[in-house]
Amino acid sequence: MPAVHIKTIRVAADSIDVHGHVNNQEYLRWMQEAAIEHSALQDWPMARYLELGASWYVKSHFIEYLRPALLADEILACTWIAGMDSRSSPRKTVFLRRADRRMLARAETQWIFVDLASGRPRAIPPALRTAFATIDSEEAALAEIDGQLPSPA
Repeated sequence: MPAVHIKTIRVAADSIDVHGHVNNQEYLRWMQEAAIEHSALQDWPMARYLELGASWYVKSHFIEYLRPALLADEILACTWIAGMDSRSSPRKTVFLRRADRRMLARAETQWIFVDLASGRPRAIPPALRTAFATIDSEEAALAEIDGQLPSPA
């Protein structure tokens, strides 16, 4: 399974704000959707977390917007795990426009593994730790993304 998960998004009218480009909150939604998909592909769907009694909670988000996405653009939300310590993990995401591979935004979410009953941070179990490869640099992630995608037209 690739260390970088790529989710394809077609920008719909309901994602466009009053300025004529994708609303900032859409990027957050897409980041969460891509993270959930990536986890499920690594054999960690939400049901498995619930059975364990623990799940990931967001501690912080950082998004740097580089250029606007527009109606009908096809966007690639590319996400990977950038590290993992005993109770937390940074996940990075870059948004690329498929047509020209230009980077639209880059983001990082700091996730904390939390016990659902107590609401307190909990140690990440070994089976979860080993399910995800980590990529420590954006350059390495972009190289993997290039390897997964056909050459641009």
